[in-house]
Amino acid sequence: MHCMLNHSGCLPEFISITDGKTHDVKAIKDNELLSQKLLPDSIVSFDRAYIDYKFLKKLDDRKVYFVTRLKTNLDYRLVGQHKPRKHGNVMYDDLIKLDSQKGRKEYPNELRLVQYEDPISGNLYKFITNNMKLSAKTIADIYKSRWDIELFFKWIKQNLKIKSFLGTSKNAVMSQIWVAMIYYLILSYIKFQTKFSGSVTELHRIIRETLLERLNLIDILNFNKIQFRKPRDADLQLKILAMI
Repeated sequence: MHCMLNHSGCLPEFISITDGKTHDVKAIKDNELLSQKLLPDSIVSFDRAYIDYKFLKKLDDRKVYFVTRLKTNLDYRLVGQHKPRKHGNVMYDDLIKLDSQKGRKEYPNELRLVQYEDPISGNLYKFITNNMKLSAKTIADIYKSRWDIELFFKWIKQNLKIKSFLGTSKNAVMSQIWVAMIYYLILSYIKFQTKFSGSVTELHRIIRETLLERLNLIDILNFNKIQFRKPRDADLQLKILAMI
């Protein structure tokens, strides 16, 4: 399942389902609908598996910004410094151009290369982007926020029962995945409309436990836990239980 997750609200905006042999890059290149979903001035973050020169050029032509990790075997040459580093964890902020014959042909524009040291782990990460305006630290933070999609996949696997399938036919598998996605969107919509303060997981558990009860969902979500108070007179409580 190839998914584009909107950072605002963590909502899936685009989903493409293919077999396990389909590479991520091919799934993107074969879906023109994905490019149409990305509006000018959007920022899309993806891992190294999605790097394709033609795809990057298509994003650039649509005035869409991208942030991704640098491939270790990417052939490039340094053409200058973008900006002197201002943040302590930014090692450098340079301008590069692809140096391979294929790279020069399919993506002739300049790219920005940012090396960032994670303050917690101490690991060094290299990012490439076509955004020349945002700070180097912001570029690193944008890629870090990509972890939300990993949490999204983990959540749907754990809570929406799509790690195993009820049927093995293509129609059965597709139906189970799409039903799960529809349910997730309904949960998010209910949480937004009711201003439910809990998490999506808490909302999911409430609905799961009360699914077969004739209860008003709005009343359940607006219920205040403080309303449950322990009886002040413990002896009276014991008498009531004894009478029962």
